[in-house]
Amino acid sequence: MAPFEILERDGLARLGRLATPHGPIETPALLPVVHPDPDRQPVAPAEMRRRLGIRAVITSAYIAGRIPALRARAEQEGIHGLLAFDGPVMTDSGAFQQHAYGSVEVGPEEVLEFQERIGSDISTVLDIFTEPAATHEEAETALRTTGERGRWARARRTGLLAVPVQGGSYPDLRARSAAEASDLGDVLAVGGVVPLMEQYRFPELARVLAAVRPTLSPGAAIHLFGTGHPMVFAFAALFGVDLFDSSAYLKFARRGDLLFPEGTVAVDDLRENTCHCFLCAEQPLTQVRTLPPREREPRLAFHNLLVSVEEVARVRQAIREGTLWELAERRAGAHPALRAGLASARERSDVFLPCEPESRRAFREVESESRRRPAVVRFLQKVRVYSAVREPTHLLPRVPLRPEYLRFVPTLDSKGSELHWVTATPLGAIPLELTDLYPVGPYLGEEDYAHPSHHHPPGWLSSVVFAELGRDFDEDTDWTDAWTSRQIAGLLEWQYGPELAAKIAPRFRGERSPRTGRLRAFRFSDSGEFAFHVGTDGVARPTFRGAGVLHGELPVGHHRVVVDDDAAPFVKAGRSLFVHFVRACDPAMVPGSSVLLVDRSDRLLAVGRLLLAPHEIPRLSRGVAAWVTSHERSQDLLPAEGETTLSKDA
Repeated sequence: MAPFEILERDGLARLGRLATPHGPIETPALLPVVHPDPDRQPVAPAEMRRRLGIRAVITSAYIAGRIPALRARAEQEGIHGLLAFDGPVMTDSGAFQQHAYGSVEVGPEEVLEFQERIGSDISTVLDIFTEPAATHEEAETALRTTGERGRWARARRTGLLAVPVQGGSYPDLRARSAAEASDLGDVLAVGGVVPLMEQYRFPELARVLAAVRPTLSPGAAIHLFGTGHPMVFAFAALFGVDLFDSSAYLKFARRGDLLFPEGTVAVDDLRENTCHCFLCAEQPLTQVRTLPPREREPRLAFHNLLVSVEEVARVRQAIREGTLWELAERRAGAHPALRAGLASARERSDVFLPCEPESRRAFREVESESRRRPAVVRFLQKVRVYSAVREPTHLLPRVPLRPEYLRFVPTLDSKGSELHWVTATPLGAIPLELTDLYPVGPYLGEEDYAHPSHHHPPGWLSSVVFAELGRDFDEDTDWTDAWTSRQIAGLLEWQYGPELAAKIAPRFRGERSPRTGRLRAFRFSDSGEFAFHVGTDGVARPTFRGAGVLHGELPVGHHRVVVDDDAAPFVKAGRSLFVHFVRACDPAMVPGSSVLLVDRSDRLLAVGRLLLAPHEIPRLSRGVAAWVTSHERSQDLLPAEGETTLSKDA
């Protein structure tokens, strides 16, 4: 069984768990590079674990094997004994030394067997490091050799295996290498990129990651070699990188430099104590800079490591909150090259969209380019489809979709013909009934403060509408109920298409929040039972009873996940659906979509919410595919004000 499990996600980025013989690695995770010689470790691995909570490290099996004294100790005590570290240890094979020095005095078979003997938790194939400037022929030749070594290693390695992904700067070779590595590795290590990071060639790094990411197996942890500077972690995580290795904490310390997510600072330039972490509480940086080099270097290395650990924690928290794009955009302010790299990432929205969640809690604009995130690209594509079947529209300034404004906006003209309104938003002119939807509904940007609509009293809108319609405007009519019906129909059409929306929308009446005026739920008109709940993302999500209506109207297979017979009773009772019990999934769904969970005879079991993209499910052997959000015995109470989704059942 594959050792990697996806627990939560934000687009391609994942919170995961990689099982190893010395305990799990919770990802994204930082693996500090430590020298195998304990006398050359400015920060001991045990100290990293005790004081910083670091659970895994990476060291060089090549160096350990070349030095006779280290080799003897490693073979006798194991790599964990040599390092005095009881957590997971990943070992590298010497490919970087090959890059740095031109050759290594070891063969791929020998170095793999050595890693096996010393008890490495994750052994790495000795690949051929391909320079970014290599020709296509050179890169392809090296790739063939790396592939042969990977297949040889997989046939003999009994534990976890890291298989490098090479191919130079050529997307076709990178994609081929990613596919081959995915068939072999438990960890897929994107290599040959250290020169790109050392030279701040982040647009090229983005193109490499965009070339490999669609092909890399979702069931393996993804490692990006040399991701050492904390300002890069959020950028790498956007592409789903799970493991960062860092020797930068030490290399920069040797030069007298401090690492921060905002960039690099020379300690000799510090005159103010700008950091107040627990290390700086013990000894401020302004004092550290005066220490002799032998004392200063380990202190700076420890500080760099602390900052790096904290930044990985911020990345993890951002994934939990769905704010990783915001974090990456803020971090891109650290260097123009990183901003250029993020711009290159945005140009490849096709790479992100299959795993882009249906919605998030909020959309915060960090810069004007925030409007080019994948979530916006997909939203505007759907708006164009939705708007294509509407008559020419009337334009309003930005108007909240609330009763105090809606009462002044007619849905019919004096002849009874439908009026269609669009309203100005930061993302362009959007049909008014869709403006509570993510990303435009929970959008928070500069325009909200430069031109806040709430500065105008609601009655101001009547003059705007009159100017647009003239004699067709009847200011005595309250149009709120008509807009509630149109919003219900619009949200159903957005998710399920115009034919189904026209058929079922009349069965529901809307319920608005007495505090905010937001549409919060659809109830059945006859029974008053909840049919759909609407969260702060504006998406209408069915209850079990609402799903019963959808189940009867949607074609078989649409908006469905088919559950294996063995799991059907548990899913029906509200238990989560695991990947190995999924028999089929509508390929049009995305993570976060509400889906009908049905058995193999298409009987409705429950309503679920996808954690995974449909194309990922068959390639995973462990973990949750969908959480059950409503089932036959659910009470389906209205969620608390401000909740985005229904709570996951136990």
